[in-house]
Amino acid sequence: MLGRNLSLMAVQSELAARLVEHGDAAAAERMLEVRQVAHDSLREMRAVVDGYRRADLGAELAGARAMRAEVPGCANVIVTSHGRPGYLKQALAAGACGFLPKTVSAQVLADVVRAVHGGGRYVDPELAAEAIAAGESPLTSREAEVLELGAVNRHEAVQLARARGWI
Repeated sequence: MLGRNLSLMAVQSELAARLVEHGDAAAAERMLEVRQVAHDSLREMRAVVDGYRRADLGAELAGARAMRAEVPGCANVIVTSHGRPGYLKQALAAGACGFLPKTVSAQVLADVVRAVHGGGRYVDPELAAEAIAAGESPLTSREAEVLELGAVNRHEAVQLARARGWI
C-alpha cells in the first residue's frame, strides 16, 4: 500500500509542477490531493510501526509456538530486535527454525527464508557465537524473566512477581 501511495504522490506532484509552469489553477488542487495521500500514508505507517514497538519476545515466542502447534510442518523464522543469546535459546526451544536481528539486509533475509523453506535452519553467526560463549545462565527462567522486565531491586522484583501472580 505504501509503495502505491508513494508512486501516486510522485506522479501527482510532478503533474502539479507542470501545471504551475503553465499557470494552471488546478495545480493547487493536485497538491491538496498529494498532501492528503501523504497524511494517510503517514498514519498507516505509524500504525504499523506502533505494532512493532509493542512486540516483545514473549509475543514472538508465543507466535512461534502457536504456528508450530497449528501447522506442524510449517517452519518459521523470528526476525527480532531481541538479539541476545538467552533469547536465541528460547526461540529455538519454541520451535523457530531461524533467528536473526531486524537489522539484517533484505538479501540476507531472503537467503534465510529460502534456506528455512528448503528444510534448513539459520541463526545469525555473531549471535550464535555469543550464545556459545555465554554458556548456561545461572538464573532460573523466572529470575531471567523478572530481570528482562526491568526489576532492579528486591522490592521491584516482589511487586512484579505479585502482579504476575507468581506469589
